[in-house]
Amino acid sequence: MTSEIRHLVKALSSEDVVQRESAVARLAVIGGRATDRLIGAFGATPEIAVKVGVLQAIERIADPRALPMTCAALHGPADVAVVAASALKAFLDAKAASVSATALDALVEVALDPSRERRVRLAAHAALQEIPDAMLAKITEALERDNTKLRTPSTYDDAVFEDAVEGQLPADPEELRHAVVAKGATAPLASMQKLIDTIRAREASTEGPAAAVWQQVRGAAHQALAMRNSRIALYDLRETLELSEGPLPPSFLAAMRAVGDASCVESLAAALARAPQGDLWWRHQLASALRAVAKRERLTKRHAAMKKVLARWPAAASAILTND
Repeated sequence: MTSEIRHLVKALSSEDVVQRESAVARLAVIGGRATDRLIGAFGATPEIAVKVGVLQAIERIADPRALPMTCAALHGPADVAVVAASALKAFLDAKAASVSATALDALVEVALDPSRERRVRLAAHAALQEIPDAMLAKITEALERDNTKLRTPSTYDDAVFEDAVEGQLPADPEELRHAVVAKGATAPLASMQKLIDTIRAREASTEGPAAAVWQQVRGAAHQALAMRNSRIALYDLRETLELSEGPLPPSFLAAMRAVGDASCVESLAAALARAPQGDLWWRHQLASALRAVAKRERLTKRHAAMKKVLARWPAAASAILTND
């Protein structure tokens, strides 16, 4: 069992999101026997992903021995503090009154601290939802009085989104994907454009499976813009396609089909020409997007963009030309 716990804790540093989540789930099943090793791993590593994984496992185990570490994590980096707040919720129902009181005090302190980041305060507030109504009402009232524009836990997506626009991306890209889905239909277009640029920068500085997950979040942002018929970030769609060495998330070409214009047909045709013959799904997606753009923009072989495509990639052009 000791060697298995050691292996699972080590897996928390994996770049593979699925492997990390599987390790968290298994550690939760092992329970209190893993607590000491988790506490040691938390203190020994500077890696945010590992600290987050440890706290996610601690939330499910709820071993009082991990309470001091979890409270301290509330005062660490925002990405860690958000997960720590969620983990502390598990201690509020502890049998020992001292344990529940300590967790409650730590969460209330953070929720009411105007110097803390919005998403951290909101995470703490969300963790307090099951405390007595009278106490929660006082905390909520205090949040509404201050000047940080915090309201209710339903604004957590707002906080994640706004922080990301300002360059503070969460450790878990899935959090931002949820925020993009929630906010994408109404957020200022300039904010969406800025967000896409920020996510792209994170992708470029990330390796392995994690980069692919961030790319999926960027695709969700593009899809949200496409649903609003906005071309404000069309340049990013086009450049991503030009630089792609393989299939992109479906959201990218879904957005391209919806808002792509004549400036995109060369990129689409080039991608189709270099796509492996055996990759039927990717080739179909590219051809479908190319036909959709050509039809919507009414591109014929006399159009300048189509002339370039005909000259360089005649096979692609012949498949999508509209009738003159």
